[in-house]
Amino acid sequence: MKRIVWQDATVALLILLWVYAAGSKLLNYEYSRQQMMNQVFSANMAKLLTWMVPVSELFTAALLLFTSTRYYGLLASLSLLLAFTAYITLIKLNTFGRIPCSCGGVIAKLNWQQHLAFNIIFLLLTALSLFTNQHRKEATEKR
Repeated sequence: MKRIVWQDATVALLILLWVYAAGSKLLNYEYSRQQMMNQVFSANMAKLLTWMVPVSELFTAALLLFTSTRYYGLLASLSLLLAFTAYITLIKLNTFGRIPCSCGGVIAKLNWQQHLAFNIIFLLLTALSLFTNQHRKEATEKR
């Protein structure tokens, strides 16, 4: 089967992104929790998301590691990126009274415009990888 280098690079970048994002949240748990409690969600939802977001990111990275689960990892990546991008878009549209950020590490240093551009680039790469992966899978099944 012909390998697609850019798709492998995208998968590697996504794994790095999810592990880095989850790791920064878990290693700085108290800060992450405080930031999540400052979100527009209810306190109960924020408590749940404090754990669910990094666990989802790590699970997604794990799915991307293996060829047999990569398609599902790309789907999970697309879902997470869509949710995060929608949230940033709502922030940019001044939907909320405050602009909290519970991102970790270097990503927290981006302004909202940069963060949105970052997410859109990863969203497009993920969608293209998912599309390419599906076509590659279908071609293999036809043989």
